[in-house]
Amino acid sequence: MEFFHAPSSYAGKGGDAEPRSKPPMVPMRSLGPRHRERIAQHLLALTPEDRYLRFGYGAQEAQIRAYTEKLDFERDEIYGIYNRSLVLIAVAHLAFAAEPQCQNCAEFGVSVLSEARGNGYGTLLFDRAITHARNEGVDLMFIHALSENVAMLKIARNAGALVERDGSETEAY
Repeated sequence: MEFFHAPSSYAGKGGDAEPRSKPPMVPMRSLGPRHRERIAQHLLALTPEDRYLRFGYGAQEAQIRAYTEKLDFERDEIYGIYNRSLVLIAVAHLAFAAEPQCQNCAEFGVSVLSEARGNGYGTLLFDRAITHARNEGVDLMFIHALSENVAMLKIARNAGALVERDGSETEAY
């Protein structure tokens, strides 16, 4: 398990105007096949609206379980952040392209439980994914999101991504 400082822009609950002088340490770890059920439980704990934003459709339990069963832990990287009760509150999926024409490409997806939002966890996971992708020789990382997914698009814009909207969907590179 690795520990990372929350982003320096972290403002604690209650809307503190000043960033904390020393951001809290956040336990983040790479997840593997033995975490498959915890990942499924995390995704199932998302609200219907959050499932819609994460998957692009209102994913039901069977679809979430099928998604988690197909996770390729040998090819992709999956990271999680736990709370003090060891509940998986945020999960990121860095999916490396399987197509030969895009060997140096990866897609990023993230979900954060509603009660854990506003702490910079999505950004923290994105930063970790970027570092890993660079170390693996990725030339192009992208995010495919619904245009209404403000939080995901904010992460992309803040990272300097080129964001292209096409109706209800947006691609960030």
